[in-house]
Amino acid sequence: MKIGRSLAAGGLALVLVGCVGFQKPVTPPPHAFISYRTPDPGDKSLRLGVKDLIDMKGEVTSAGSEYLSKHAKPAVRDAECLRFARRDGVTIVGKTNLSEFAIGVSGSNDYFGTPVNPLAPDRVPGGSSSGSASAVGFGLADVALGTDTAGSIRVPAACCGIAGLKTTFGLISIKGVYPISPNYLDTVGPMAKDVKGLVAGMELLQANFASLYAQAREAHPTAKGVRIGLLRVPGTDPAISRAVEAALARAGFQVVPLDKTFLKAWKKAQSNGNLVAAAASYYNNRTLQKEQGVRRRAKVAMSFGKLVFGWLFDSEEKRDAAIAERDAWRETLHQTFENVDAIALPVLQHVPPRRNYILPGVFEGLFLGLQYTVAVNYAGVPALAIPIPLKGRAIPVTSLQLIGPPDSEAELLNIGRLVERSQQIR
Repeated sequence: MKIGRSLAAGGLALVLVGCVGFQKPVTPPPHAFISYRTPDPGDKSLRLGVKDLIDMKGEVTSAGSEYLSKHAKPAVRDAECLRFARRDGVTIVGKTNLSEFAIGVSGSNDYFGTPVNPLAPDRVPGGSSSGSASAVGFGLADVALGTDTAGSIRVPAACCGIAGLKTTFGLISIKGVYPISPNYLDTVGPMAKDVKGLVAGMELLQANFASLYAQAREAHPTAKGVRIGLLRVPGTDPAISRAVEAALARAGFQVVPLDKTFLKAWKKAQSNGNLVAAAASYYNNRTLQKEQGVRRRAKVAMSFGKLVFGWLFDSEEKRDAAIAERDAWRETLHQTFENVDAIALPVLQHVPPRRNYILPGVFEGLFLGLQYTVAVNYAGVPALAIPIPLKGRAIPVTSLQLIGPPDSEAELLNIGRLVERSQQIR
């Protein structure tokens, strides 16, 4: 079943709602999927959604674009990251929606429809993996695969009140994944309602993950002895800062405040990472910028990327300088991880904003400034986004971001398990 602009809102809502047993229709429809397959009656296997940036044999990879949906050929093979998902016991329920070409941070899609935020329908779902977050939040998938170039798993997870894991750069193959910044930033990772779901998702992506996670749990069955570096970022909503610190305190971690020197390095990495991501979004999509069917929101983002590309990568000297600064940031993280097991800070500066249909390109740029994620991609290290309670705001949850050293996904998920165990969110 294809989900596109031609489907009636009420009919789609009834179809999707019927799949998960809600008592009343969801209006408007979630727009979580670009293509959807209703599981067979009685099917109890894990339901997997796949972001439509990831090739699935026999289907067009639309990258959320009308142009590609109408002109691209069906994939001749699966992306490599799906090889374990094809094994028995997993039901792929469909391709999930996203920001066009995965270059919008709000999760809006002006052709397929913007996925509805399950926490607050009037607010953005976050991007670019907005459909994956919406599908999980509405109970249409147990696990969804997303991609994260500058925060595209963690931001929609934070907006929609679910969990998401950005993996170490290079850990999971991106062969067969539509490229944004394949040489520097692109990663594939799981999204789910909780840590247990993320563990199941990682088992679909990494052959030995169950063993690694068991070892992490055995090493730290409780929070005793786990050291968390707390990064306080000026300008963060005080209610969100309090929520992060309260969650760490409830879990019982040893909290180590990080100093101004680290904060300065983090801010520089955020800036450099945003520039690299913007330049790459232009470079890998530049031939499509003038095509009919590419929406204005994406074109504005590409135009900004064109300016950045010319400024940042117009000479070997500038390219080498950007790489050198990345190496310095990695060294800063390496030294920090000698003293702490993970670094904690929010995913977002504020609660997700309401949808904005005026000046979409400007809105995307403003929202970009709210996310505390791209420094992680710039370094290539993993990070977990996990929902925690939020008091005094329109949305009752915010998202704790936990950053670890390279290849520490199992340890991060165990730390997330300890956070979950200490609180009641739902």
